[in-house]
Amino acid sequence: MESEQLFNRGLGRNSYNSITSASSDEELLDGAGVIMDFHTTEDDNLLDGDTSPGSNYAMSNGGGGAGASSSTHLLDLLEEPIPGVGTYDDFHTIDWVREKCKDRERHRKINSKKKESAWEFTKSLYDAWSGWLVVTLTGLASGALAGVIDIAADWLNDLKEGVCLSAMWFNHEQCCWDSNETTFAERDKCPQWKTWAELILGQAEGPGSYIMNYFMFTFWALSFAFLAVSLVKVFAPYACGSGIPEIKTILSGFIIRGYLGKWTLMIKTITLVLAVASGLSLGKEGPLVHVACCCGNIFSYLFPKYSKNEAKKREVLSAASAAGVSVAFGAPIGGVLFSLEEVSYYFPLKTLWRSFFAALVAAFVLRSINPFGNSRLVLFYVEYHTPWYLFELFPFILLGVFGGLWGAFFIRANIAWCRRRKSTRFGRYPVLEVITVAAITAIVAFPNPYTRQNTSELIKELFTDCGPLESSQLCQYRSQMNGSQAYPAGSDAAATPGVYSAMWQLSLALIFKIIMTIFTFGLKVPSGLFIPSMAIGAIAGRIVGIAVEQLAYYHHDWFLFREWCEVGADCITPGLYAMVGAAACLGGVTRMTVSLVVIVFELTGGLEYIVPLMAAVMTSKWVGDAFGREGIYEAHIRLNGYPFLDAKEEFTHTTLAREVMRPRRNDPPLAVLTQDDMTLAELQNIMSQTSCNGFPVIVSKESQRLVGFALRRDITIAIENTRRKQEGIMLNSRVYFTQHAPTLPADSPRPLKLRSILDMSPFTVTDHTPMEIVVDIFRKLGLRQCLVTHNGILLGIITKKNILEHLEELKQHVEPLIDDI
Repeated sequence: MESEQLFNRGLGRNSYNSITSASSDEELLDGAGVIMDFHTTEDDNLLDGDTSPGSNYAMSNGGGGAGASSSTHLLDLLEEPIPGVGTYDDFHTIDWVREKCKDRERHRKINSKKKESAWEFTKSLYDAWSGWLVVTLTGLASGALAGVIDIAADWLNDLKEGVCLSAMWFNHEQCCWDSNETTFAERDKCPQWKTWAELILGQAEGPGSYIMNYFMFTFWALSFAFLAVSLVKVFAPYACGSGIPEIKTILSGFIIRGYLGKWTLMIKTITLVLAVASGLSLGKEGPLVHVACCCGNIFSYLFPKYSKNEAKKREVLSAASAAGVSVAFGAPIGGVLFSLEEVSYYFPLKTLWRSFFAALVAAFVLRSINPFGNSRLVLFYVEYHTPWYLFELFPFILLGVFGGLWGAFFIRANIAWCRRRKSTRFGRYPVLEVITVAAITAIVAFPNPYTRQNTSELIKELFTDCGPLESSQLCQYRSQMNGSQAYPAGSDAAATPGVYSAMWQLSLALIFKIIMTIFTFGLKVPSGLFIPSMAIGAIAGRIVGIAVEQLAYYHHDWFLFREWCEVGADCITPGLYAMVGAAACLGGVTRMTVSLVVIVFELTGGLEYIVPLMAAVMTSKWVGDAFGREGIYEAHIRLNGYPFLDAKEEFTHTTLAREVMRPRRNDPPLAVLTQDDMTLAELQNIMSQTSCNGFPVIVSKESQRLVGFALRRDITIAIENTRRKQEGIMLNSRVYFTQHAPTLPADSPRPLKLRSILDMSPFTVTDHTPMEIVVDIFRKLGLRQCLVTHNGILLGIITKKNILEHLEELKQHVEPLIDDI
C-alpha cells in the first residue's frame, strides 16, 4: 500500500528526474557495490524475460527449436570486452569499486598463469615489483627537478641585483666563495660580483646608483613575471596556482585530463623558477607537490598495472605527493604524513610504505645535488642549543592565536578576492593582473632589505640564532663587557638601535607580506602558499621573541624570569619564536596539525621543541576553526566547484534519502531504460533528449522494478563497436539487457544485446535511509551515485552533486557548481 501511495504522489511511474547539467560528472550515474538479490520466482523470471503465455516473446537458449531461427545467427560480440568500455571522460569521477574489482580480477589472472611457464612467472614478478619501480622513478625525477628548480631560482633571483663576472652561472653567494677580499661585516661584497649600477654607471654608491639598481630590480621582476604568465597562458593553463586543491580532488577520484601531463610538468617547472625569481609573495613548495605528481602520473603509464586502472594510479599519486613535500622541506617523514593527512583520499598500508620509499629516494637525490651548498635539503635548516622554559608557553600560545586569526582572515580575504576576480572583467586579463601585482611588489619591496631578499633567505635569517658568526642587523646587541657594539655568543644582551630599526623594518615587511599574499595567491602563475605563510609567522615570531628577550634582560628580577633566567644567561632564543610563529601561521591557513609539526621538527633537528610547536599549531587550528573549519585548499575546492566530499566535515542533520533524491515533485521524469522492449531508435531518442550520463534499467514501465544500471558512455561505445563489427543493426533493432534474446519475427532486424555493459549490482538505499549514513557511504566507498528504491521499486537517484548541493543548502550558503563539471 505504501508503495502505491508513493506512485500516486508522483514518485513512482513516469516521475523520474532527467538529471540536469549535462557536463557534470556527478550525473555519471554508475552502479557500484551492493548486490540487489530478488529471491522470488516472479522476480527471477522478470530478470531473464517474461515467459508467461500472454507474452509477445518466448525465451530462447540458442540451441534450436522453433524459436531459435532468429537467434542462432546472432553474433554476440558484446560478450567479449569492448575497447573503451569502463574508461572515463574528462571532468568525471571514477568508480572506485569497479576499479578495485578490475584490479582483483587482473591479479587473479596473473596468479593463475604464473606456474605455466618461466615467462609468465617473470611477468608476475614484474607486476609485483612495478609499484616499487614507479615510486622509485618518481622519487628520482622529483628530487632532480627540485634541485634544478632551487639552483635556477636562486640564480635568477640574484640576477635582479647584479651578475658574477668571473662565472656567469654563479649566484651572489657562490661568486664570493673564493674571494679573499670579503669582510666579516660585508661578507657578500667582493670584486667578482658587480651590481647593475657598477656595470652600467661605473659607480657603486650614490643616488644615481640606487636609482639604477632600483630600476633594474623592477625591470627583471616584471620580465620574469611576464614570461611566466605568458608561458602558462599559451602552453599550459593548468600550470598555474598551487595545484594542491586540484590534486586533492584528483586523489578523491576526479578526472582532469592534462592536469598531470608532460606539458604541464614542463611549463610548471620553468614558470615556477620565473615566478619565484620575480619576487612575488609566493613559494615553490606547494607547486613542487604538483610537479612530483606529474612525474608520478607520467611514469605510471609505463606500467599497465597503473595506466589501465585509475584507482591504482592514485596510489602512485599519493606517494608522489609525499615525495614533493620531502624535497620541498627536506622532510621525508613529514611528506608521508602530509600525504596521509592533507591530500590523500584512499591510503592503504602498502601506499604508506611506498610513500615513505618515494620520499626517501627524492630526499637522497636532492641531498646528492646539494643545491644550497650547505649539505642540507633546505635553505633555512637551523639547530638550536638553548632549552625552552615553561613560562615561554604563554608567548608561544599567543603566536598560535595570531596564526589562527591570520589564517581565518587570509582565507576569507583571498576567497573574496578570487571570487571577485571570477565575476569581474579584471579576471579576463590574467597577464595584466600578474604584471600589476609584480610591479607593485617590486616597487614597494626594494627599499626594505627584508622584503627585497628572497623569502626563503628571509626565513633563514629570522630562524637563525644570533652567534659570533652572524652579521645580521637583528644580532647587533651591546656587549656586556665594555658596552660597545659587538656580536656576543648569546643574544641575551641590550639591543642596539640597529635591532630596533630592524624591528621597525620587519613590522613594515609583515604588513606588506600580509597584503600582497592575499592578492598573489590565485594568480595565473605557479604560486605556493607555504613559504609566504611561514614568512609572515616568522616575522611576527621574531618580533615577539626579541620583545620577550629584552623584557627578560631588563626585568630579570620578575617572578617569571627570576627562577629561569640568570643575568647574562642565554634563556631566550628569538629564532625559536620565529620558527613557532611560522608553524602557527601555516597551520592557521592550511589547518594541518601532525604533519606540520613533524615537518618543522625535521627542519630544526631537535626533539625538545615539539611541545612549543604542538601548542602553537593546535592553538592556531582551534582559533581558525572558530571562524570556519575550512582550510585554504578546501575553500578553493569549494570556490572552483570541484566534486569533493571532505571527510573532515561532519553531517549532523536528520534528513532522509527521499528528501534529497531526484526527481522531486515538480521535476521532469528520470530517464530510464527497460530491459527488453526498446528499439535502438527509442534508446537513441532517450539519449539525445536527456543530459544524464547514466540510465537505470527497469523490468518494464508497469513494474518499475530495478534491474541494473548502464552508462551513457558505455552504451554509445557498445553501439558503435557493434555497428562496426556486425551487420544488420538498424534503428528498429530490438535492444535488450537480459541474458537471452527474445524470439522475434523472421523478417525483424538483428537484435542488439547490451547485457555485458549492464551493472547488475548498482548501489541502492531505501527511501527511509538517513542522509548521515548516505553521506558516510559516499565518502568511504567513493561512490558517484546510488539509486533509491522502495521494496525493490525504483523511486529516484542520489548523485554526488546532489549531496554537495544538499550540504551547501544546509549551510545556507548555496553556490552552484562550476559549469564544466
